[in-house]
Amino acid sequence: MDRVNNTKIALVTGANKGIGFAIAQGLGAIGFTVAVGARDEARREEAVERLRAADIDAFGVVLDVTSDDSVTAAAATIERTAGRLDVLVNNAGISGRTDGGAQDPTTLDLDVMRTVLDTNVFGVMRVTNAMLPLLCRAGSPRIVNMSSNMGSLTVQTGPILAAYAPSKSMLNSVTAQYARRLADTNVIVNAGCPGYVATDFTGFNAPRTPEQGAAIAIQLATLPDDGPRGGFFDDEGVVPW
Repeated sequence: MDRVNNTKIALVTGANKGIGFAIAQGLGAIGFTVAVGARDEARREEAVERLRAADIDAFGVVLDVTSDDSVTAAAATIERTAGRLDVLVNNAGISGRTDGGAQDPTTLDLDVMRTVLDTNVFGVMRVTNAMLPLLCRAGSPRIVNMSSNMGSLTVQTGPILAAYAPSKSMLNSVTAQYARRLADTNVIVNAGCPGYVATDFTGFNAPRTPEQGAAIAIQLATLPDDGPRGGFFDDEGVVPW
């Protein structure tokens, strides 16, 4: 337990693959103990084994961000294992179905919209609120919400995805609300954009590696105490809302 007490603890949701795994790996490489949050047991345990093989202190946490019970149990697991949380990276996200015009705004399938929001927005709030008591025990707690410039109303990049893109716009707004609420605390909250990364999310047809996509999350997770709050950033700096 001494090892844990002297080490910063990070929970990364959706950490079993892609950008989430790269974030866990990057934080572990700079000395964090990493809680690998994921639904799929086999993938979660495989990710933990891969991290441990790279000399990273990691443990798995059963976590379905759409389930109140799962999130409550995950917070209890982290409390039991580590006693506090220094960093929360809300990385778990889904793009949602696109077949049959499901994300064309003129033919939008509202069930797809609900499913995407349940993970990408409500899931973030569910996890954040469950973990806040643990974060408040840390000296320099950080919350990083993984967003996308597809959610930027200014940039309006990428294909038309009328469930996914608005979910990230709403996530950005939620991030700003948390930052306002926690302005007089030591909890720093920001949103990060990983860029267009080659993962199963993009059919592995994208120019950036998961490690490049993870860099902004690691940067925001390790901000100094006078770092920015309630912003939206990528590798280049501030992303316009």
